[in-house]
Amino acid sequence: MLGDSSAFSTFSTDSVAAATEFYRDVLGLEVEAFDSMGPMLTLHLPGGGRTLIYEKNDHAPATHTVLMFEVADVTAIAQTLGRAGVALERLGWTDDDGIARAPEMPDTAWFKDPAGNWIGIIAAQ
Repeated sequence: MLGDSSAFSTFSTDSVAAATEFYRDVLGLEVEAFDSMGPMLTLHLPGGGRTLIYEKNDHAPATHTVLMFEVADVTAIAQTLGRAGVALERLGWTDDDGIARAPEMPDTAWFKDPAGNWIGIIAAQ
């Protein structure tokens, strides 16, 4: 039924302005802000995907990962994020650098956007 349709993901934020600065200026993504049914932002993702972020008055941060970026080197990207002021989340299964390293899984790390939504980086395989 929907197999021939295009699709995109969505999640909310408490501030499209803050999200625009973060995703464009810190993460380096192509963004498009607009205001048709309230403030919204389209992220144009590497590889052709897109995500719609919409401003919501009663926004609550997602408790799960809303975006996962495949990267060649998690450690290098984590260090670059740190220099840009982005702190990795320290979790029970991450090392002192905030990176989950396990022989059976690719290296992975998580951080939050300005609205508290979870974003991840994972080693491309």
